This record gives sequence, C-alpha cells and structure tokens, in this order.
Amino acid sequence: MQGKLSEIDIRSILQLIELGQRTGELFVEAYPSQTTAVGELSTLYLQEVRTSKLLSGKFWFVFFVNGQIIYAADTDASLFRLSDYLRRYKVEKTLSSLTVPSISSINAPEYGYLWALLENHILTPAQGRSIIQGMVHETLFDLLSLHQGAFIFEVSPPLSPQLTTLEIAPLLAKIMKQVQEWKQLNPYLQSPDQCPILADITALQTSLSAKTLTALERYADGKTSIRQIARYLNRDILTVGRAIYPYVQQGAIQLSHVEEAKVGMSSRFPRSRELTLAPEARCPRIVCIDDGVTVRETVEYILNQHGYEATGLGDPLEALSQVFRLQPDLILCDIAMPELDGYEVCAMLRKSTAFRQIPIVMLTGKDGFIDRVRARMVGATDYLTKPFGESELLMLVEKYVGSGYPESGSSDRGMAETAKDGLEIEMSDVTSTPSAPFN
Repeated sequence: MQGKLSEIDIRSILQLIELGQRTGELFVEAYPSQTTAVGELSTLYLQEVRTSKLLSGKFWFVFFVNGQIIYAADTDASLFRLSDYLRRYKVEKTLSSLTVPSISSINAPEYGYLWALLENHILTPAQGRSIIQGMVHETLFDLLSLHQGAFIFEVSPPLSPQLTTLEIAPLLAKIMKQVQEWKQLNPYLQSPDQCPILADITALQTSLSAKTLTALERYADGKTSIRQIARYLNRDILTVGRAIYPYVQQGAIQLSHVEEAKVGMSSRFPRSRELTLAPEARCPRIVCIDDGVTVRETVEYILNQHGYEATGLGDPLEALSQVFRLQPDLILCDIAMPELDGYEVCAMLRKSTAFRQIPIVMLTGKDGFIDRVRARMVGATDYLTKPFGESELLMLVEKYVGSGYPESGSSDRGMAETAKDGLEIEMSDVTSTPSAPFN
C-alpha cells in the first residue's frame, strides 16, 4: 500500500492497518522531494528507503503487529530524542557508554539502544513502556498534523523484541483532539519545536510564584523546545503549549526556532544548534510572485480573507528587492515569467541567508516530473499546480505557516484564565519530583 497524503490522510491509513490487523512498517515522508515521487519509492523496499539519497524531507516510521503499534520513530539515526526521555530518570549519560546493539543495524537505532538500557537494568520495563508510549504519542501528533507527503506500508515480520503494543483507535481519538486544540494556539505557537525564552521577567514575577518562575527559567532558555519540555515533564505537547500560551501572547515569553545539526552515530552527543529569535506574533505574511494579474489578485483575496497578509508582485526583478522589505513567512513563485523565471528567482533567494529557510512554493501550469526535479534542485520547498482552488491554496499555506491570524474571542480569554494555574501545576510537579531533570 502506498500513495500521497493528498489522496488519503494518516488517520484513514492507520484505521485501515488496524482494521486489517496488519503487521509491518509504515513509512511517511513530509514535503517529499520531487525525485521521491511515490511511483519511484514504491519500487524500493523500506530497508532501501531508509538509506536512500532521494529523501530530503522529514520522515517517520511506525511499526505494527496485528494492527497495533509497537514503536514509532521520527528519524532513523538520531538518539537525541531518547536522551531527552532518559532525562526523566537521570540516566541519559549512560547512552554514551553502551555497546551498539546488533538490533540497531536492522531496526531503528533508538529502539535498539532502548532495549540495551533494559537489558543492562538501567531502565525498568515500566519506564521503557512509558518512554515508548511518549514516543508513539508525539510521532502520531506530528503525523496527524501532516497534510502533504508520501507514504508506503510494507507487510513484514514484526519488530522484535516487543515491549508493548498500543491500540490505534483510542490513540487516534485522543491525539486528533489535541491536534485540533493545538491549531487554536496559532499564530503565537506554530510548532512544538519552537523554544520558549523569557523576555519580560518582571511581568512574569507578578503572575507566577517565585518557585514556579525559577523552574520555568531552567527550561525557557531559548534552546529547549516545547517538545523537549513535554518529554522532560512527562506531559503531552498540548499541555505545555497551553500553559505558556498567554505569556507568549503577552510578550513575556518569546519563542525561538532551533535546528539541530544532523550528526552521525559516532558523534551522538553533544547537540549542536543554530538559534534564531522568532519575531513577535503577527499575521503570517505571504508574497506571491506571478506576472499574471488574475493569479495575484485571487491569491491576495483568498489569503487576506482568511487572516493572512498577502502581497502580490508582478515583476520578478522588483520582487527580489521587495521580499527583503516585506520579510515574508512564505513565498509563492510562478515558474513561467519573463526576464527571470521562477527557477532563477528561487535560486537567487536561496543564496541569501535571510531566505535560506523560508518556504518557497513554485506555481506551475505543468505537472511534469522534470519541472519538479528542477524546482527541487534550485531549493524549492514544494510546488502547486495551476489552476488551483481555494481549499488547495489554504491547505498548502496552513501546512507551512499555520492558520491565519485569529480574531480575539472568548476562547482565548478562557485559555488565559486557566493557563496560569496550569503552568503553576506543571512547574510545581517538576520541583517536587525526585526524577526531575535538573542537573
């Protein structure tokens, strides 16, 4: 079974696996490169996919036995996530002294190392099950938030040995609800990988107890993500996000973006990060570069109606200077334009540090393989085939920059009223728990 997430969503895929009581492995790639079209990936076995140079986006593996989940991974080589979970039990440093288990050569290394910890009695089975449940939960949170990508499910012998199995239906019900609630935190919280940093301690001192503020300072360092905080506290991502949301909204806490350097198994620790402070919350800003007046006006109208700040630019040469002034969160760029085509515009923007990480989506009237390959080669993030409808445009924009700026309403006020108590509870739990990850 293979396909595109534009044709079937993750929830339906998981339900089919559960209904058929399938045993095997699901592979999902987000924002797939145009050279990794499903038609090509389906000619590979998943063992080959893991090491394939075709992969350029983020990807996940989920392992099943008889329609139940055994384990889920967000990468095939990194032990960063496992180290975060081990901080709950203050044993993360033991990873560097473990012998590489043989299981890691055929399965996800993370899972192999987890079993080595169990076999060496560094973790108890109950702790191991708790870690796997957390890993599966956060992986499904990412997957159920995903709208575009490619997937393959391959029937295969089950991942072995097995520590636990998790039923799909209750997980889906719980996590789908959390994904929907997380969307309400946009645009202030856009990703679980954003890192809180204290911006106005004076304001926080008037709202939080000294004990809670001290605990918060240990995490809100601009280097620890919401996802990691959830791991350390043994909480879900939504709970942590809702707790800090009002303070981000007020400006007392700001968010930074972190990119972990990809390192090999020989240099598992320490982490290397590149840190950039995020701007204050505002409407997601979209620039559409297209010489067609109708396309520009249509994009502007649709996006402005849905809470985005959209600007259309018809001259590609002028657009190159305007984007530096506008500082967009997403760029839509037509391929077929006079003077400079979309490939050239994209390549020029990618040479600038300011636009190295900004999503650039190519607008094309062609749906050919060569066009997709060329777009990827010049650094394009994705493509959208013209003509496209309102739902297609909104789905793509939401995928990269989140929902449009919400109108202030009672739901935000209600969240603000409860979040202070939530943050107090979360941080108080940490300071009173013997296994809390304080060094």
